Amino acid sequence: MNDDVRYMRLALEQAEQAFHHDEIPVGCVVVCNGSVVGRGHNMTETMNDVTAHAEIQAITAASATLGGKYLSECTLYVTMEPCVMCAGAIGWAQVGRLVYGATDDKRGYTKLAPAALHPKCKVTGGVMEEQCAQLLIDFFKNKRG
Repeated sequence: MNDDVRYMRLALEQAEQAFHHDEIPVGCVVVCNGSVVGRGHNMTETMNDVTAHAEIQAITAASATLGGKYLSECTLYVTMEPCVMCAGAIGWAQVGRLVYGATDDKRGYTKLAPAALHPKCKVTGGVMEEQCAQLLIDFFKNKRG
C-alpha cells in the first residue's frame, strides 16, 4: 500500500467520525515527515459554525503541533475536494501538497477558484475516490430517507 492510500484511510476514519455525529462526512489529516500532525473532520453542526470544515480543523491542529502557521513541508489528505474557503486556507498555510478523494463538481475549488492554492502546491485527486464518495452518498441517502 502506498503512502497516499495509507493516509487517505486515516482521513476516511475522520470522515466516519463525522458521519456518526450526523455531520457531512468529510475527514482530513495533515502529514509532515511521515507523521500525522493534524486531524479533523467536519464539525459545522456540532460547533454551529459554517467554517468548521475538516480542513480548517486539521490545519489548526497541525499549526499548533508544529508551532508555526506555514505547512509547506506537509501534505494535506482530505476525503472530498476542498471548497473555495478551504482551498484558500490551504493556500494561506502554504501547504506543500494536497491529496483529495472524491471530487465536488458543484462546490469544489477546481471549478470555482482554481487559483486559490499556493502556486507551489502539488495536487493529486481521486485517491480512494469511490470509498470517499460512497460515504457521502450513504450520508445523504439517509438524510433524504
